[in-house]
Amino acid sequence: MPLRRRFRRQPCRGPYLAARQAGYQTDFRAAADYYEKALFLDRENPSLIEAAGAARLSLGEVDRAIDHARKLEEMGIRSQLAQMALTAGHARDGRYGDILGMIDDSRGIGPLVDGLLVAWAKLGQGDMSAALVAFDEVANEKGLGSFAAYHKALALASVGDFERAEEIMSDETSGGALLTRRGIVARAQVLSQLGRNAEAAELMDASFNARLDPGLSALRESLEGSAPVGFDIVSSPREGMAEVFYTIAGALEGEAGDDYTLLYTQIAEYLRPDHIDAILLTAQLMEDLGRYELAVATYERVPEDDPAYHAAVLGKCDALRASGKVKDAITELEALAVTHGDLPVVHVSLGDLYRGEADYEAATSAYDKAVALYGEPTKAQWFVFFARGIAQERRGEWASAEADFRRALDLSPDQPQVLNYLGYSLVEKRQKLDEALAMIERAVDMRPNSGHIVDSLGWVLYRLGRYDEAVGHMERAAELMPVDPVVNDHLGDVYWAVDRKLEARFQWHRALSFVDPDDPDGEADPERIRRKLELGLDAVLAEEGAPPLEVVENGAN
Repeated sequence: MPLRRRFRRQPCRGPYLAARQAGYQTDFRAAADYYEKALFLDRENPSLIEAAGAARLSLGEVDRAIDHARKLEEMGIRSQLAQMALTAGHARDGRYGDILGMIDDSRGIGPLVDGLLVAWAKLGQGDMSAALVAFDEVANEKGLGSFAAYHKALALASVGDFERAEEIMSDETSGGALLTRRGIVARAQVLSQLGRNAEAAELMDASFNARLDPGLSALRESLEGSAPVGFDIVSSPREGMAEVFYTIAGALEGEAGDDYTLLYTQIAEYLRPDHIDAILLTAQLMEDLGRYELAVATYERVPEDDPAYHAAVLGKCDALRASGKVKDAITELEALAVTHGDLPVVHVSLGDLYRGEADYEAATSAYDKAVALYGEPTKAQWFVFFARGIAQERRGEWASAEADFRRALDLSPDQPQVLNYLGYSLVEKRQKLDEALAMIERAVDMRPNSGHIVDSLGWVLYRLGRYDEAVGHMERAAELMPVDPVVNDHLGDVYWAVDRKLEARFQWHRALSFVDPDDPDGEADPERIRRKLELGLDAVLAEEGAPPLEVVENGAN
């Protein structure tokens, strides 16, 4: 994050260059250590001070970031990052006057953050009237009304004024933040506090369409009774400020750099260590940045008795898988299937891991459990049937696989992945080629730039003996996926069929060069490609007992 003024002092080069390299790689731990080593040799260098603070803040080590921020403040240097850290420290300690003083002195963070922090700080000083005025001032800024409405409602609810909180939450013009998961939960809790449990239950049913995770299920079950559900989204000005940083992080996600968004989630958790949503978002950002070890450690901060524990374990397993620790991920998920075996998503995730490891029998079993738990499937469950179909097809259980693919299409008829996979499988089995062609053409219409799907279209045309038509599609697939061995192998076969034999051999050579020797389950068959290079495609087909190129055999339609 750049400082608001340019520094000319050149830092010591060794540790500094190492820190810069670590920063480029988002290796926050190494960056922090190297920047601080550089600071040991050049203690007054403001660029190093800020960079070290940024790395510490990215790690969630806010107190250490505050130390660096104070040093910049003592030097009379203004930095947005330093102001974020100092504000976090003041908020944690309840020094609301210091926050107001910083913002009055133009040492804030940004217009939206500052406006909301002012309002919560006024509430922290016991002046609700001034806080409400401050929220309204934020609402008057273009595009900020939703944020202001959400936080104003939370502030009112935090002091027990649930009637006015509900007035804001029920206003359809408030929108935005109030329509998020936390916003809906907050309103459900407010309605319950007003003795309107039935309305709260209807709100949840309408908002989540029965897709309830354990936390939502527990709340929904509580609303069945007559007792009021407690309001716990925000209970103090400090928690309100934590919510400010989390809200801004949610708005920044996907719009700003992950490393910048991360600063906001880390401060949110610093101000409220039990802010599980902030922890999960921090972990996801770490994962997106490729810092898998930090993502795993962050997911592990979610307690086992928290309703979101299963989500944390699922996220942790994604990070483990991405870092190559697939067996560890499977072990974690197998344990989760014991403690949270009533959640279909756990079995689907486990099935996906087994399938990725080519353990198709275990994958099928996991998907079976998920399907049983879903009961009557909805459109959203198309993927589990698709995934189970893949596992069964790889096991050689084609009848069951085809039934699952068709069930997936019954639930969601326009899924290009399913259309392509089923269509391609029929092509490979030389069954129902006309239907396969129609499926793949639909898939291509929806995903014209998918190399796999375009390859399938060229291949079914080849199987139908429409060789001239196949050429253009296969060449397009090779443009989209130039180093895919299967695509290049297919293009070679198509070239051979149209008597472009020199080009066919060239493509087969390319296909061989792209075969991964460490992937024995890859679709490309290097031995078959070598036989084609040695004997030609016609001879190989004859060896295999397949119909010659001029004969087209279309299975039952």
